[in-house]
Order: sequence, then structure tokens, then C-alpha cells
Amino acid sequence: MCGGVIMNKYIQVVTTFEKYEEAKKVAEQLVAARLTACVQIVPNCHSVYRWQGKVESAHEIVCTMKSRLDLFPRLCEAITSMHSYEVPEIVATEIIDASPEYLNWLDRELLPQQDD
Repeated sequence: MCGGVIMNKYIQVVTTFEKYEEAKKVAEQLVAARLTACVQIVPNCHSVYRWQGKVESAHEIVCTMKSRLDLFPRLCEAITSMHSYEVPEIVATEIIDASPEYLNWLDRELLPQQDD
């Protein structure tokens, strides 16, 4: 049953890659490190963006990751260190609601939460 308050500690993080092989490699490393419990790789995205003063367009691979807010600094650093883009998109959004069973699964698969 959904509808409980989850205190905004869970997040989805989105990033994009130029090549599927890079997205898969990074996803596998992030899941192995337990910084994310799951990465969904969607291979068919067409992006239009401004880069260095010009409008560009490219086919990209979108990765959506499930994690916790306390892991975001480490997750962001890991993505940045492995990413081929000069300025990778790394955007986190809060999960405002989810099933308790799913959140329990996330907690089991992610690094343990550290008390401040």
C-alpha cells in the first residue's frame, strides 16, 4: 500500500551517456558498489541542447537510478569520475511516495545508512 510519509530520503538520479556500453559499465559498477539499487537503461533518447554557444543534438542513453539522499554525494562523485562527458547531467529528484515493500528492498540493496 502506498500513501505513507517517507521523509524524502529516497531519490531517483538521472544521467545520460553517448554509448550503451559506457552506460552499462557504469551502471554495473554503481550497483556493485551499492550506491544504487537499480539502474534502468533506456537506449533511445534524442536530446537537443545548447553547448558552447551552439544548438546541438545527439542520440543518448538515459540511465535512471534508485538510491538514497545520503548516498547522493558519493554517487555523484562516482558517476563524474567514470563519465566521458565534460559536463555530465546528474540530476536527483526526491521520491515522494512508493510501496513499503519497494523501499524495504532499496534499503536492503543499498549501503547501510550512516547516522549523523
